[in-house]
Amino acid sequence: MSIMADWHTTVTPPALARLLATARLPEPTAARRPAYRTLAGQIRLLVTEGRLPVGARLPAERELASALELSRTTVATAYETLRGDGYLLSRRGAGSWTALPEGAPPPGDALHPVPPDEQGSTLDLGVAALPAPQPWIGQAAARAVELLPHYAAGHGHYPTGVPVLREAVARRYTERGLPTTPDQILITTGAMGGLHLVQRVLVGRGDRVAVEAPSYAHTLQALRLTGARLVPVPYSWGPGSHPEPKGRAGAESDERQATEERRSVGAPPSRQAGGERRHRVGAPRRRAGEQRWDLEEWQRVLRGAAPKVAYVIPDFHNPTGALIDEEQRRELLAAARAAGSVVLVDETTAELGWGVPQSTPLPRPMAALDRAAQVVTVGSAGKLLWGGLRIGWVRAAPALVRRLATERVYSDVGTPVLDQLIAAELMGEPLQAVRAHQLDRLRATAHAFAAALPGRLPGWDFPMPPGGLALWVSTAGLSGAALAQAGERAGIRIASGNRFGSDGAFEHHIRLPLTVPAAAVPAAVERLAAVAARAAAGGRLGSADEAQPLAV
Repeated sequence: MSIMADWHTTVTPPALARLLATARLPEPTAARRPAYRTLAGQIRLLVTEGRLPVGARLPAERELASALELSRTTVATAYETLRGDGYLLSRRGAGSWTALPEGAPPPGDALHPVPPDEQGSTLDLGVAALPAPQPWIGQAAARAVELLPHYAAGHGHYPTGVPVLREAVARRYTERGLPTTPDQILITTGAMGGLHLVQRVLVGRGDRVAVEAPSYAHTLQALRLTGARLVPVPYSWGPGSHPEPKGRAGAESDERQATEERRSVGAPPSRQAGGERRHRVGAPRRRAGEQRWDLEEWQRVLRGAAPKVAYVIPDFHNPTGALIDEEQRRELLAAARAAGSVVLVDETTAELGWGVPQSTPLPRPMAALDRAAQVVTVGSAGKLLWGGLRIGWVRAAPALVRRLATERVYSDVGTPVLDQLIAAELMGEPLQAVRAHQLDRLRATAHAFAAALPGRLPGWDFPMPPGGLALWVSTAGLSGAALAQAGERAGIRIASGNRFGSDGAFEHHIRLPLTVPAAAVPAAVERLAAVAARAAAGGRLGSADEAQPLAV
């Protein structure tokens, strides 16, 4: 049995109950088993599919029995079964936490890059990252090498970033309608480095953070690891939208989960289910309205939960691709200002408007609408230019930039100088040509998926977004986690929807990256359809109303 020093995250009884509601064992297996074996099988399934992390501390037996309305003996026997099988470790006084048996492979994570030795045999539908733009990347690298000796005479540590790149980032913000000076910019090692740094300074253990539902998976996990209490707020559809309600039962289930999560941290209940109405893939009529923030719900959450931070992705949202208009941005800022919440804006996908006509002006950055210096913005060169550069930045008030720079020296001191020089070159004269090249790639792949999916997976659908790196696909009730697990066995990485929600939400979704070459999409969809058939044969999620009682 594997040995772990300690657990690293805690699962509350309501959270585990919601996850168990999505863990369907094959029929009629579950019906023949005693309750304790069914419960043990459900927890084992959640661990092997990666939906329940290894090292997660489970609720005490009495607490879980109360949440599931089972006897304590049933829960205790289930835990003992899991310990015997190697899926649970316990220590007196410390509790019980999930584990893997000796020699068992760890759950696959489609959001992690495919190892180099597997790239030739694995179809990566998990990581959404574009290849470097050629020939511009090579030209910029050559120019950066010429400039490097000027910087090599010193120690090479730039906690706030190389001046030439800070100037380039500030200039780009000014071009987008947000006047910015270099002292408002901190260059970080990737956008995640910036997000981690801001979270470390602004968010403490137990602080509430309001997040969109769905939201970016890595940030959600980073917030969980800091001990933050997430308060999810669902999307809604804007006026004039009359799409057919595909997969409505799953949407209502997701909303029920989000409502319970808000109640668990003191936030008010939701007004309506959000963001799950859409058109079938390839339908002639696209959605008439837009995916929007549910501002009434945001106002309730900000007023009732008083989160320390509100984390949003207003520009070509990851994973949905939604673009929020300026009016909604102003209203959310006003509500956050009244609540005393800092608005952490993730702009890593802000340049990816491949579905927006060039003649249509984009909304200004949220910080351009902020009069109270309550907005902290994180951006990235990785999504548009190349992820291999590992260049991100934070835009904030100069005082906060100085504070962040002081804090970062305890972790990475600064970002590699050569990478910064390459990024500065690309953000100069080549930027518009590079952007047009990358947007053409994304647009072509989006159209290729829209053409290929209906024939092979006619029950799946998604709203065609105005931009972003991915399509947010509803799988007609098929478990995204089951798809991901079946894909691992077939050599396909699939990002299941529950990674972008909380406690099992969005289980009937997957994220499809638009970074697959357009010419490779038909073959990718063929393989995806084969995996879907295999996953469907192993079990299918029904609506919440059709669900069997937990662990019975």
